[in-house]
Amino acid sequence: MQNLWLLYIAAFSSAFAIALLCTPFAKRLSVKFGAVDYPKKRGMHKEPIPRMGGIAIVISFLATTAIIMPFVEDLRTPQFFGFLAGAVIIAVTGALDDIYGLKPRAKLAMQIAVSLIVVFTGTRITFVMWPVLTQFEALSIPITMIWIVGITNAVNLIDGLDGLAAGVSSISALCVMVLCLISGNPPAAAFAAILAGSCFGFLPRNFNPAEVFMGDTGALFLGYVLAVSSVIELFKSYALLAVLIAGFALALPIFDTAFAMIRRAAQGQPIMRADRGHLHHRLIDAGYSHARTVIILYALSFICGIIAIAIALQDLRVVLVMALFVIIMALMVYVYKKRK
Repeated sequence: MQNLWLLYIAAFSSAFAIALLCTPFAKRLSVKFGAVDYPKKRGMHKEPIPRMGGIAIVISFLATTAIIMPFVEDLRTPQFFGFLAGAVIIAVTGALDDIYGLKPRAKLAMQIAVSLIVVFTGTRITFVMWPVLTQFEALSIPITMIWIVGITNAVNLIDGLDGLAAGVSSISALCVMVLCLISGNPPAAAFAAILAGSCFGFLPRNFNPAEVFMGDTGALFLGYVLAVSSVIELFKSYALLAVLIAGFALALPIFDTAFAMIRRAAQGQPIMRADRGHLHHRLIDAGYSHARTVIILYALSFICGIIAIAIALQDLRVVLVMALFVIIMALMVYVYKKRK
């Protein structure tokens, strides 16, 4: 166990250092290929900013994974190589979107293709916890695909403020890592540790005021890795429960995406059309500063992750205390805004 902890620390540190060093390179590469985000009505920045910085996260993750492969035997499996193939494809898709601006349908088609690769190389959400549901085992394929595509897009949709997607993904990745450690799943824990390190290494140049954005290159990649690492043999005999627990760790992007889809559908708008109704936009419009909004959402993501870990540990007292804490904080914010 001690050796595993050393491995996770080394993986996190290596990913952090590589991402930190590669971010300036990603910034220059973005400018060279014309992947620059210019100010727009629903945007939050006033100056043109390179938007393909996610390349640093991708390079960091893949390079660190290659470094630790010799030390983790379970990484040399069809599941792992399917996961890696999907990661490369999703990163290329994001880069093409940052440079050329792909249509939403094209991106969705690539995400579905990637989810198929993951599913048919052995990563699936199963129903083995409840024998009465075994006749629905065929649903494991579409449910796994929906999970992967959904989380991939959820992280992409919260990428609306400097440092928001990278910070929330860092917190979620650390929570997923703890969940994987609880379940005794070293490969998935290693993925999560590497992803967290990659995000933290990118944050110094991405936090407000940002020098570079991660773009779809980073956001789609982060969502994909979080989606797959949270279900790849997690809680092997309780896979459906694992998804519910992992859902708490990823609650912020899931809630924001679900709310956005419901809102757009109710207004008769295409659910994939971007708007200014996301949670971070609403906090900004309510009078919170850019940095404070991001910190508030970090805190919410952290609380959700703690709840997920508490549920996994089956400690109801921690869950109740955290739930009470969230309610009290929400009431305090509500009263403060009313008096203001």
